[in-house]
Amino acid sequence: MRYVPKRQREGINVSDVHPLVEAGTLVVGLTAIFVIIALAIVFLIEIALYFVSPETEADIFSEWMPEDLVTVSPGDERQNDTQLLVNRLASRWATAPYKFRVEIDDSDVANAMALPGGLIIVTQGLLDQVASENELAFVLGHELGHFKNRDHLRALGRGIIMSLVFVTITGNDVAGLGIKSADITLRGFSRKQESKADEFGLAIVHAEYGHVSQASRLFERWDNTGESTPAIIGYLSTHPQPGDRVDELRAIADREGWRTDGQTTVLEWEKR
Repeated sequence: MRYVPKRQREGINVSDVHPLVEAGTLVVGLTAIFVIIALAIVFLIEIALYFVSPETEADIFSEWMPEDLVTVSPGDERQNDTQLLVNRLASRWATAPYKFRVEIDDSDVANAMALPGGLIIVTQGLLDQVASENELAFVLGHELGHFKNRDHLRALGRGIIMSLVFVTITGNDVAGLGIKSADITLRGFSRKQESKADEFGLAIVHAEYGHVSQASRLFERWDNTGESTPAIIGYLSTHPQPGDRVDELRAIADREGWRTDGQTTVLEWEKR
């Protein structure tokens, strides 16, 4: 019997599925993989918080500084005054496991950040905005609240996830993966985390001054401007809106029975 080869079917190497359907399936599949990886990292970070004590964290990051941070001169009087204020406020947190360090970022944009190891970043732009020690004390107390709840490490984890996604999608390397302060600035905490930090910060202010007068005055001024100016847009990108913030702070003070009137303390550098 003579072998007669069969003629191949046309389009044998072409999929029967429409290219758009295949592309959509690929996108959905990759998205699902990214979501699973992201959730796994978040879960691992939550577990790590139980095993990595604040004391261990403080030891690991005791000398750490964000590589992109541009600080003011060490002789700047506002840095020393802010450090002394943080020390006073932290003394009201009897079990604080950190030795807090303050650095002033040479930026005109108002912002404040809590970073690993007890590092608190305050921008020159924020110091230009505060009109009393009471206003600054609440901002700093709020950042202490993030340390109390270890929100800064959770934010760091989200930053790592964002950086990994960015690297995967663009193929570009990101120096200081997930820990550059420029990245951290763009990561807001959840509303629940912000509310808990506000409550802790207000309690610290009350313990220090015996009242919470002027604690929310900075946000009242920002709310009354009616719009976000470039100087404060950085703070508003990572914190609740001023009007909502003021209402919640008043509600906390009313609930706790804290005085909302009292003597305002002048900023140390304005006394000179």
